[in-house]
Amino acid sequence: MNFFLDPWPWYVSGPLIAVTMILLVFFGKTFGMSSNLRTLCSIGGAGKHAEFFNFDWRAHRWNLVVVLGAIIGGFIATQFLSSGAKIDLNPDTITDLNTLGFKNIGDSLVPAEIYNWENLGTLKGIAILIIAGFLVGFGTRYAGGCTSGHAITGLSNLQLPSLIAVIGFFIGGLLMTHFIIPLIF
Repeated sequence: MNFFLDPWPWYVSGPLIAVTMILLVFFGKTFGMSSNLRTLCSIGGAGKHAEFFNFDWRAHRWNLVVVLGAIIGGFIATQFLSSGAKIDLNPDTITDLNTLGFKNIGDSLVPAEIYNWENLGTLKGIAILIIAGFLVGFGTRYAGGCTSGHAITGLSNLQLPSLIAVIGFFIGGLLMTHFIIPLIF
């Protein structure tokens, strides 16, 4: 195993996530990307239009470090710690995606049929972005947090609402994968 180019095994990444959670709990913080986006929206003046964003963002500016870390970490991972090898996917998944019209499956982290400039500029691409953005934003607000916040912070704190939210996320993902994506593509 090449430690820098291969995915890290659970016994390395799991304890790192646990240490991060312990440090956040120790300092009285919670983890979740939606709280970071809320802080960014508040900085941008969204509090003038929606009460939800009207709070003292300066008290939450540590969230911006998480956003910056995610951006820098993603860049380092893709540019310096990636071997460029094809993603190892289940053959049944590849067959199903080929049936839906996806090509070159596993060559990149996201399918070019959705995430390229040519497709994003179409009416279908714009509609997918707008509807998906609305559903993610609505769902995050309605659930009181995002998948990372509920699945990592909430479950590690044994919060029942987080367990219910994570079960809902999985059900939604299954419905999307098996029923909605085939209708779109």
